Amino acid sequence: MSGLGTTNLLLGIMAAVSVLEALLLIGVGIAGVMIYRRVMDLIAGLETRQVAPAMAKVNAILEDVKGVTSKVREETERVDQAIRTTMDRVDDTADRVRSNVRAKTSRIVGFVRGARVALESILRMSHQPHESQT
Repeated sequence: MSGLGTTNLLLGIMAAVSVLEALLLIGVGIAGVMIYRRVMDLIAGLETRQVAPAMAKVNAILEDVKGVTSKVREETERVDQAIRTTMDRVDDTADRVRSNVRAKTSRIVGFVRGARVALESILRMSHQPHESQT
């Protein structure tokens, strides 16, 4: 029985070591959970103290930028509309000036053409008698 006693002794030692290993694994698991909780509390504290105020400032800056962008867009549209209106008025004024100049110069051009025709007629008449006399 000494062979069987040795086997039982070795099995008992192996069982005891297995129990110790199980206890060690449970202890490591509990320590891991405790470390996880501490790290998560530390991260939450950092987020509360550091990240949240920074995000509030960033959000405020973004709101200011949004307001400025909106104001610039409105002013740009207003200036664009003013330029369009001015261009339309300039075109309208140019058309009026052009039609007024044509109206006033057409009389002068008509007078000059009439005078040229009259002068040409007079010159032709003055040349015709000379041709018939020779």
